[in-house]
Amino acid sequence: MGRRSGILEFAVLGLLRESPMHGYELRKRLNTSLGVFRAFSYGTLYPCLKTLVTSGWLTEEPGHTTEDALAAPLAGRRAKIVYRLTAEGKEHFEELLSQTGPDAYDDEHFAARFAFFGQTSRDVRMRVLEGRRSRLEERLEKMRASLARTRERLDDYTLELQRHGMESVEREVRWLNELIESERAGRDLKGSAAGGTAQQDTTNGATGGLPRSGEPSRPDTPGDTAT
Repeated sequence: MGRRSGILEFAVLGLLRESPMHGYELRKRLNTSLGVFRAFSYGTLYPCLKTLVTSGWLTEEPGHTTEDALAAPLAGRRAKIVYRLTAEGKEHFEELLSQTGPDAYDDEHFAARFAFFGQTSRDVRMRVLEGRRSRLEERLEKMRASLARTRERLDDYTLELQRHGMESVEREVRWLNELIESERAGRDLKGSAAGGTAQQDTTNGATGGLPRSGEPSRPDTPGDTAT
């Protein structure tokens, strides 16, 4: 399984843990809630869904809304298929949530992992955040060393681009420092006491760690840092 397909499967399982959805709803949530998936198409999503069904992690069910029921006779189309997470799929997703290997620190994978932090235990969140920060600090050190070596050979625009990339990484490191400090203090993003609202959201599957309706998104998206 490729890295990007693995990230997509992780996100699909996480979204379906909230509630069953049909393919269009899933793609919309992937596009609007997880910016890293904006480039994914139906041609990528549906093979992923079929793979998850074959693996026993999802089931396919016919749509039950009035619109779905009328779709076939009126428009000559099949009713939309609704995808539902199985017990095995939930168990598999929870196993993926507990993983804190190097892939969890990469730009795209970290963005997806962070989106589901509301369903992730605090100790795992800490390991992922600290791993991401360490990865970015290494990147920043390399960028500074490269800039110091090549500064005299760069034109003004290339130099400005290099500086912009460094500033983006520095901003994310500061953001991660704030998150890690909050986690260590036992606070969630709203400053609640440990084990309070965050744990309740995990139990109920209310948001799956995604931004709630009406809430502002975070200012710096991890996946936007320079590589």
